[in-house]
Amino acid sequence: MKLTVKQLAERIGGELVGDGSGQISRVDGMEAAGDSSVTFITDSKHASKLGTSQAGAVIVGQRIEGLDKPQLIVKDVNAALVETLGIFAPRVKSLAEGIDPAAKVSETAKIAKGVAVGANAVIDDGVEIGENTVISSGCRIGENAKVGKNCRFDSNVVIYHNCVIGNNVIIQANSTIGGTGFGYYFIDGAHRLIPHNGGVVIEDFVEIGTNSCIDRAKFGNTVIGAGTKIDNLVQIAHNIVIGKCCLIAGQAGIGGSAKIGDGVVLAGRVGVKDNVEIGDGAQVGVIALVTNDIEAGKQVLGFPAIDARKELRLMKLRGRLPEMAEQLKELSVRIKKLEASKDDKK
Repeated sequence: MKLTVKQLAERIGGELVGDGSGQISRVDGMEAAGDSSVTFITDSKHASKLGTSQAGAVIVGQRIEGLDKPQLIVKDVNAALVETLGIFAPRVKSLAEGIDPAAKVSETAKIAKGVAVGANAVIDDGVEIGENTVISSGCRIGENAKVGKNCRFDSNVVIYHNCVIGNNVIIQANSTIGGTGFGYYFIDGAHRLIPHNGGVVIEDFVEIGTNSCIDRAKFGNTVIGAGTKIDNLVQIAHNIVIGKCCLIAGQAGIGGSAKIGDGVVLAGRVGVKDNVEIGDGAQVGVIALVTNDIEAGKQVLGFPAIDARKELRLMKLRGRLPEMAEQLKELSVRIKKLEASKDDKK
């Protein structure tokens, strides 16, 4: 797609300053941008770098004086950038409505109008799929699972039996919902798998990245709250309840029966111990290990996780440990010399 700078300004609701006749066909960062690219700055401290950028136009939050490029002035640069990226997104061929001849769909499944089912997908007995949902190639929907409307499952997604998926849910390739949890008892000299008879409930507008796993409950349900976004390679164990509008970054792992409040942020590679409760709006920093309950709104870091400000102070101190160790050695030598001197005077 190509738009003039003026047309792009109109599409994103921006005020145009400068020549609007240039052609824009892509979005790039300042350094990579060419004359057919639109770039952006979210912070005025980066404005000086625009002088060397070859971009054909720039999205800004306020006018930059003396800049010889067309400016698209918007109220929210990030929101405008999201819209612009959508405009210039690659146009990938979508899966056509209907059931591919190579798919296997049970006669007892209920498939609503507008649904697309790709090649080699398998839909088992008793499944219900809502309007305009896309089930891509290689997916497997297990017995009695329920899938809402306007969902999109990318290739090779597996939904196990009796799981419930809400409306407008996106699950990216190779993720698995409803597998048996990792629960064993040691009985008669062997690890015995605990039956997991519950299910998984994923509420509306949840998005799940590639290669993530959400285990079914032993009883009741593992629950992912509406609007929550889950990154790639995330492990969510049995009977976990995650609140609404949470953000969970890549390689995070959450132990069984943990409770995560609304609006919680878990950064990359965070670990959460089983049965821990994290309050609404809490933020857990990268690679932290949560071993105890976290209060609502609190920011934590570390291994184990503690108040973020305290951990930052400790990190600075840990960086000085080699220097402090040398100082301690020198002090020890000086003390020994002073003690020896006192002994000589006696």
